Amino acid sequence: MHAAPPIRNALTIDVEDYFQVSAFAPYIRRDEWDSRPCRVECNVERILAMLDQHQQTRATFFTLGWVAERYPGLVHRIVAQGHELASHGYGHERASDLTPEAFSQDIERAKKTLEDISGTAVQGYRAPSFSIGKRNLWAFDCLARAGYRYSSSVYPIRHDHYGMPDSPRFAYETREGLIEIPVTTLRVLNHNLPSSGGGYFRLLPYAVSRWMLRQVNQQDRASAVFYFHPWEIDEAQPRVAGIDAKTRFRHYVNIGKMAHRLERLLGDFQWGRMDDIFLRPAAARAS
Repeated sequence: MHAAPPIRNALTIDVEDYFQVSAFAPYIRRDEWDSRPCRVECNVERILAMLDQHQQTRATFFTLGWVAERYPGLVHRIVAQGHELASHGYGHERASDLTPEAFSQDIERAKKTLEDISGTAVQGYRAPSFSIGKRNLWAFDCLARAGYRYSSSVYPIRHDHYGMPDSPRFAYETREGLIEIPVTTLRVLNHNLPSSGGGYFRLLPYAVSRWMLRQVNQQDRASAVFYFHPWEIDEAQPRVAGIDAKTRFRHYVNIGKMAHRLERLLGDFQWGRMDDIFLRPAAARAS
């Protein structure tokens, strides 16, 4: 009896700079962004090199239009190295903070910006801070009209800033021609546990994160969706002054360990692009 082939998981990077994090919005005004020292380009370059060294692992880069306009060469390098370019919106505004009209303008502007710079079609979108929930499901209508084929904007957990714990844990069609691919959770005792990266990956021991991802692969026989940010590997990033203790802890906890943990993660699992894993027919994926 042959063992089941290993499952390929989706590796995703939310391309934004440290000062654009939603939790810093009360402390850093948008009109200050251009005066801040940008570190996103060098951090993404580190990630590209890391992926290339691990059997040329491919990933999906959910990229802000704001970043793409300022670093078009970085966008070209992402695409040239075989990665998927997807949208993180234009200006890192939470979908839950926008009207339907403003949200449509943001996602359409981001898609056009990324496509014009890269010369490739942009099929995927991730809302900043996973900000699609029960109160703004209209966002899926906007995404479908804008021509996106998938979203990865729902986190089916309870969280003080986001989350829709009763939503499906795995990919589902939310509008005709548009699927939602939630970031990964592990079901334990009727609760969804966050198992897909971000601050939880930095906070928890690596062995716990690895175990959770393996459970999803082995028990659910499903591909996991893992995410992180370029600033999470940047121990030397400027420290933002005046932030509250909770925000400080969430942003900076174990940043110095992140790069090493990612190296281990890349070696312990098989990874690929969102579009290859979730959009291509099964026969094509197997070839």
